[in-house]
Amino acid sequence: MNLLSKKLLFVVFSAAVVLTGCTKKPKRPTPDQTMLGRDLAGSGDMINPNDIGGAGLTEANSGLALRDGAMDVGNQIRGQLDPVYFDFDKSAIKASERPKLQAAQQWLSEHPGYRLLLEGHCDWRGTAEYNLGLGDRRAGASKQYLQTLGVNPADIETLSKGDLDAVENASEDQATKDRRVELVLIKPTT
Repeated sequence: MNLLSKKLLFVVFSAAVVLTGCTKKPKRPTPDQTMLGRDLAGSGDMINPNDIGGAGLTEANSGLALRDGAMDVGNQIRGQLDPVYFDFDKSAIKASERPKLQAAQQWLSEHPGYRLLLEGHCDWRGTAEYNLGLGDRRAGASKQYLQTLGVNPADIETLSKGDLDAVENASEDQATKDRRVELVLIKPTT
């Protein structure tokens, strides 16, 4: 291979590397593109979150009263239990957040048959891949703590949402709210 061929090969290879570049973060879905943003019939009309919470949507005679702000959608109840918040880039559960997991353990013991989904979330900083891993570590730490409290591991599921729901370029106050594990109740199957 002569010098000209080597230079041409180098230029083509370099151009390919430059043109492919770094991968970008995926675009975040708008509320109307998410399951929570659509009506349950699938017509595409937006749901008013105030219309889906409350005891009116719980099964008749279930004896379950939802607290204000809780949403009963499908087989999930969101907002009944408080989220667990984390420090920046950390997955350790702070002592001040442990009572929330203790309350979850108590709630589960009083409502047999319900399971718990632990959704790990992150703020907007970091790559999508890193934040998925961090969200997974946060959910895993919460699961491990619940197990030490006596919750059956079969009653706990984990899911990392990473920074999918985070507000991009958020203020520190909002970013603090994005660093959490949501405690989502899963209704018993009949």
